Amino acid sequence: MAARLRIEGRLRRTPILRAPMETVNGSVEVAFKLEYLQLGGSFKARGSLNAVLAARESGLLSSAGVVVASGGNAAIGAAWAARLVGASCTVVVPVTAPQVKVDTLRALGADVHLVGDRYAQAAEAAHAMADDRGALRLHAYDLPDIVAGAGTIELEIADDLDGPVTTVACVGGGGLLAGLTAALRPGDRVIGVEPVGASCLHQALAAGVPVPTELDSVAADSLGATEVGDICWDLVSGNRQVSSVIVTDDDIIAARAQLWRDHRILVEHGTASSVAAIMTGQVRPQEDSTLCVVLCGANTTLDL
Repeated sequence: MAARLRIEGRLRRTPILRAPMETVNGSVEVAFKLEYLQLGGSFKARGSLNAVLAARESGLLSSAGVVVASGGNAAIGAAWAARLVGASCTVVVPVTAPQVKVDTLRALGADVHLVGDRYAQAAEAAHAMADDRGALRLHAYDLPDIVAGAGTIELEIADDLDGPVTTVACVGGGGLLAGLTAALRPGDRVIGVEPVGASCLHQALAAGVPVPTELDSVAADSLGATEVGDICWDLVSGNRQVSSVIVTDDDIIAARAQLWRDHRILVEHGTASSVAAIMTGQVRPQEDSTLCVVLCGANTTLDL
């Protein structure tokens, strides 16, 4: 709730669209949380702004600004947050980051560095830069203030939908899932969805402990964490309100195309994984719960 009060009025309160969705089991009614309409084109601005404002309140935001490593969206969120508070922003992204995201970062005035071909390599470089400059070091998904900011999505969903809700969202490092989980009410559920080739949470749940995972997915640019974050793991492991499913790249591509064809909504492949879980019937509506899909990012191009 503190995060909600902190960022309220500074970011967009994204709407919900109720619409039918075609699945292998016929048409089902879904509530789409249109978080891709957020500043920066994804949910990431929520956590970044909450973290930056909290740091400023505590006297931890210096003239060196902020530094963050990201495959793209977390960096864009951090750049927006820095812009809103008048701070500088340095971002480190892998060389594999989509050009559309790199262009957006530069347009926002961020100092962009391309390092390595994996998030972990970019993160190592960003940590060194932050330490050298005395800048505020942000994390793409594994900081309490970042997670709390993401959790404000679930608070809005609870305001807008009556009764228990089953929230479906994609999982990268787990910041979004952790935030949604932290904000659940009794009777609510959350389902995390990952590509088969980028499934650090699913593999951690199977092993009973976070494990390093290899990345091989069309959605790896946005769901590119090789190990689930500590905060997410602490919140979801053993939590009966949380479950995990995986989908194939073919299903992700088909779900993305269907979302565009039927609703003229264009999202990233990572975001489309949550839609694929419903389209393939792995996630089905329950009589006592509203099915809500968080469409969390749209920094992409029309290439279906």
